[in-house]
Amino acid sequence: MKYYIGIDIGGMSVKAGVVGDNGEIISQGSCQTFTDKHYSVMVADTYKLCEKILKEANLTKEDVSAVGIGCPGTIWSDKGIITYANNLHFDKVPLVAEFKKYWDTKVVIENDANCAALGEYAFGSGKGSKDCIFITLGTGVGSGIILDGKIYSGKRGAGGEAGHMVIKLDGEKCTCGRRGCWEVYASATALIRDTKTAMAKHPESLMHKIAESYGKISAKTSFEAAKQGDKLAVSLIKRYVKYVSAGVVNLINIFRPDVVMIGGGVSNEGQYFIDMIQKYVNKYHYGGRINPKVKIVRATLINNAGIIGAASLVMNI
Repeated sequence: MKYYIGIDIGGMSVKAGVVGDNGEIISQGSCQTFTDKHYSVMVADTYKLCEKILKEANLTKEDVSAVGIGCPGTIWSDKGIITYANNLHFDKVPLVAEFKKYWDTKVVIENDANCAALGEYAFGSGKGSKDCIFITLGTGVGSGIILDGKIYSGKRGAGGEAGHMVIKLDGEKCTCGRRGCWEVYASATALIRDTKTAMAKHPESLMHKIAESYGKISAKTSFEAAKQGDKLAVSLIKRYVKYVSAGVVNLINIFRPDVVMIGGGVSNEGQYFIDMIQKYVNKYHYGGRINPKVKIVRATLINNAGIIGAASLVMNI
């Protein structure tokens, strides 16, 4: 068996895993991300993490074929540079060159959503497809596009940002500077915002009791209330699903993939959520009953998609 290391860089932590060529994680761990420090600190900590997980797997660096790294933001993969990652405060960071100071091996870097898409394509819910799209609904809306088995990332890795297509002209302001972006309406953040607004206007809603039982208002609040028949929550979820589905249909009409995989925290609502998106997609995708239908599924690698996807980057090079 060949072994690879997959590294998943996030705003709060860096996760890494030793991955076999069958997609199985042999060992894994994490370390904190310090966004207020120079990027070299994170790279040094990441290398130490790699040493740790290799030791736990009873392997050495010589046993590893290559290292794949997934990171948020615009990634110029060919140059090994993070062009821009606002949440990490990265601007033209030569991450691959910095990592190679510690470990002179084959290293490839790619956008984290693209990595997750590749992982799902190779070992998860997209396995067996030719073209697939991965959507993650979390703090924002991330997306990864796989066409003919390869990541589509556009010029210098700046493409594939589906979360920033406008679905409502002159709508809510997005952190990217535009108004009405899909992310502003379809993210978990958006659902929580709308839930809080609705609860403030309707103190009688069941959502108050549910939020109190969990100690906070989350994306789960309105979903649980809707499942229990709360009319306000039902209306809220219908609108949210409509926003999510509208963006999915846009992507389907452009790419017509075999499958669209939904990940991120909101996907934990499972088939209840997926079925609603599928119903909307079946009704509104271009061509109706004539054009081939696209299957909507929940992503299956869940929290390991980033690690497995990053490792997948370097499995066939």
